Amino acid sequence: MLSPEHRLRRREDFANAVRRGRRAGRPLLVVHLRTSGATDPHESGGIAPSTRAGFVVSKAVGGAVVRNRVKRRLRHLMRDRLSTLPAGSLVVVRALPGAGDAGAEDLARDLDAAFTRLLGGVAR
Repeated sequence: MLSPEHRLRRREDFANAVRRGRRAGRPLLVVHLRTSGATDPHESGGIAPSTRAGFVVSKAVGGAVVRNRVKRRLRHLMRDRLSTLPAGSLVVVRALPGAGDAGAEDLARDLDAAFTRLLGGVAR
């Protein structure tokens, strides 16, 4: 699970990452990454901004049980990948309908491929 300082919660942060960030689509998910100017105005000054991630899993993915399982898997996968992202990054991961039937390995593969594309081959 992601710690509270790494969670994206406010609508404005989600919109900022989606509208102003870069996007990489994969068969199971779409990753939006905003790196430049992605500081949190609500954090106290003097501290390096933390990388924050949020998840969008719609009803198209499946019922409530399936959606929550997908979110739990994505949160677990993101926790291991936060250190590879630039400080202050905003990440939004949007699950596509096929993610409900996919295993954790498939989600990890698509997440890594998306980050590799977004970061220019630097990711895991």
